[in-house]
Amino acid sequence: MPYKLTVNGRPASVDAPADMAPLWVIRDVLNLRGTKYGCGIGQCGACTVHMGGRAVRSCQTPVSAADNAKITTIEGLSADGSHPVQLAWADLDVPQCGYCQAGQMMSAAALLAKTPKPNDQDIDAAMNGNLCRCGTYIRIRQAIHKGLGVGGESSGACCSCSGHRDGYGVRRRLWLPRRFQTLLGAGLSFG
Repeated sequence: MPYKLTVNGRPASVDAPADMAPLWVIRDVLNLRGTKYGCGIGQCGACTVHMGGRAVRSCQTPVSAADNAKITTIEGLSADGSHPVQLAWADLDVPQCGYCQAGQMMSAAALLAKTPKPNDQDIDAAMNGNLCRCGTYIRIRQAIHKGLGVGGESSGACCSCSGHRDGYGVRRRLWLPRRFQTLLGAGLSFG
């Protein structure tokens, strides 16, 4: 049965089974590969997209429930990688393997759209369903705080503290292999 969706601002009519998850429509029918399959049960957050402005797990909702929905994927967050969350992610070298990061950024962008100045408790609540096997949670929080300052006044720090440290007390930036430099959205580069 055909369903009408608006994905990243573009209308699309897709012929898919009613119980097919939007994740597979996005990836396999519309060929947008930024949204990732993680667990298939809505527990990891790798498949997070915005549906009607809310962060939702695209592996759990049937496409029949998304008919006429406005969906934004990581590719649609910004055409050139200039969304404040994308810029903060790149500046702080948040990804390690990068697999979960599209979902992490989509959840962070939804949080900042709803709560422009979140505190750490707001961040914890919004990001609670997003898992990162590499453990980049400290850099994710830094990036969310930094995303607040992009485009406005910014001290250059991610927040007002004197600096974040990893579990060993060392301020770290990770080297990112070249094959990951074009991850996380159209035109975003970590070079």
